[in-house]
Amino acid sequence: MVSINSTLVETVSINYEDFSESFLTCGTCLCVYNGVDHIPKLLPCSHTVCLDCLNRIADVRSREIGVFRCPICRELTNIPQGGISALPPSFLVNRLLDLMSRQRRHIIPTCSDHSNQILYTCETCDVIFCVLCQNGASHKPINEESKNCEHTVVPYAVAIKRMAEILIYKANECLSKLTGARDTVNAELEKLNTSGDECIQMLNKTFQEIHDAVDQRKNELIVKIQETKENKKAILNEQLILIEDEKKKVEKICDGLEYQTDTHAINQKITSLSENIDSIRILEEPRENSYVCCNMNHEKKLDQLMDLVSVLGKIVSTTSLPRLSTLHMPDNCVVNLEVIATIQTVDYHGKPRSSGGDPITARLNRKEATESMSVPVEVEDLDDGSYAVKFRPQTVGCYVLEVLILGRHINDGIRTFMVSKHNNPICVHGQSRGDSADEYLQPAAIAIDHYKNLIYVLDTGNSRIKVLTSNLEFLRHIENPCMKGRACTGIGLFASLERDTDDWIAAVNWRSKFVTRMTVHGETLNEFTHLSLQEPTHLAVDTKKNNIIVSDSVNCSILVFNIIGELLFIVDRKEHRKRSLALISCVSVGLNSEIIVADSRIQIYSSDGVKQNEIITEGDGFYGGISVDNKGILVATRSEKARHFIQVINSTSGMILNTIDSHNSRLCRPAGLMCTNDNHVVVVDLGNDAVKKYRYW
Repeated sequence: MVSINSTLVETVSINYEDFSESFLTCGTCLCVYNGVDHIPKLLPCSHTVCLDCLNRIADVRSREIGVFRCPICRELTNIPQGGISALPPSFLVNRLLDLMSRQRRHIIPTCSDHSNQILYTCETCDVIFCVLCQNGASHKPINEESKNCEHTVVPYAVAIKRMAEILIYKANECLSKLTGARDTVNAELEKLNTSGDECIQMLNKTFQEIHDAVDQRKNELIVKIQETKENKKAILNEQLILIEDEKKKVEKICDGLEYQTDTHAINQKITSLSENIDSIRILEEPRENSYVCCNMNHEKKLDQLMDLVSVLGKIVSTTSLPRLSTLHMPDNCVVNLEVIATIQTVDYHGKPRSSGGDPITARLNRKEATESMSVPVEVEDLDDGSYAVKFRPQTVGCYVLEVLILGRHINDGIRTFMVSKHNNPICVHGQSRGDSADEYLQPAAIAIDHYKNLIYVLDTGNSRIKVLTSNLEFLRHIENPCMKGRACTGIGLFASLERDTDDWIAAVNWRSKFVTRMTVHGETLNEFTHLSLQEPTHLAVDTKKNNIIVSDSVNCSILVFNIIGELLFIVDRKEHRKRSLALISCVSVGLNSEIIVADSRIQIYSSDGVKQNEIITEGDGFYGGISVDNKGILVATRSEKARHFIQVINSTSGMILNTIDSHNSRLCRPAGLMCTNDNHVVVVDLGNDAVKKYRYW
């Protein structure tokens, strides 16, 4: 027989009556303690006596002197100020009473063959046995792998009690959850009744207002009909009076005619009546008419009203289950950049919903703030079962986003996240010097076709232009003789929504002082120069006016040409010539054809060259590139000694809205840049021979 190690758990069986008599019975009256009249009271001498006995022991004399003797040890006990009932309860006895009240009498199972032997169970092997039966003293394990394992053996009655207690605990837990579920559903039913009644009240109120408006309009029309009728009646009645007057005149003329013998007088009356016939004919036609009509479909207004009434009101409901709906957060959140989290609602069948209308509440707070510091949050219904939660954190730190549907948290609806101050590029093209498709040599300027989502990068050192997708993927190269000699430093683009054949690129060569206009495939359209061009370095295209704007670093001026090369006017910046940084200038075009120029500061001129605004930035540095987005926000690259970054600026106030530090991908001598129409900016990183794309707003 294989020997195994067993652990026998010994238990103590206590007789209920003996325990109750020894610990739960008052030693004076021999009554079992309870919570009514035989309340256990603890005396200073540590003995416990029921309240009924103490009231009898503390007679009138004892109460007068304020002391009585313990009936067990005869030690004097002071009566508290509140009387005998103010004595402290016996905590231990009360606990024992609670414990015994929860206990139940257990039947101890015994062996069917040995009636005096209780049964045991091995919790390890899950077997029941008697020590006198076969395999009782050293039972075999069920699995051979457990031959040498430790065995836990307990009396079968204890095992039953344990399992019963576990069962009761689990049952109570289930009952508690079911009770909570019942209460929640009942509460939702009450809310449903309330919301339904409120909807009906609102519906009745709205339709009552419509009914009142219709009644008011009906009364107005009735009054108008009455006024029209009375006006017409007055005119017709006036005509009737005139007719009666004329009749009287005729009758008067004919009065006594049978007695007339004077033919001359009769002829006069005939002449008078003949003259009156024309005026009488005017009275034959009514001066007014009986036509009064109420056109209820004037200009199809009634049809429109019926159409409006037929679609008036919309009953909105939802089957979303908050516990199954999910919240998706972006991986990185950066200060001053809009964060868009997405909510996907799911019904109680677990299927994503395809319609909107859910009552969603979203709250955002700073976690570290000593006071409640909420951040404005916008929830946009995408009408497909999903929702966009938009917010713009203004400070760095830890935030908590809380999302509720129907007042209940969605799955993972309390989300804690960090907001960083570091804004890194979302994609990069280049990062190495060379002449391959994915390499640059001194890239200097950039232009973007917003219609076709194409990016044109002037690769000065390689004398060509790279064409990239909006995700900075290489497409092709553009070459033209004007870019030879590594002297082309500025480009601009005219892009059309219609056809590629209408698009053209303008490039400026600072050595030859020529501006070349070419197709997007590199074919020259025309070239021009001017005596005023000393060192043209930057170029921009005004797509609204079809003008080409060239900045000249030497004479510190801006020259505006039409596309055939005729000089339209010059913006002379004489006051900037003395400044050492005036040679490094960049130019761009605003939304309304404003001319925007930057060196160590930013100047904004009208489309005809009148200065409108100047933005001065603190710090000793200069701008290398500038662009204006479709909202009129300025985005510019700036270098201050060894620090290079991108600024987002309010063009009206000059306030800096955001700064891009590119922490994990440091900028080095950033030059030209251009904004996209979706809050991104593409930057030429000249020092790193790369092009980088960032979100800036």
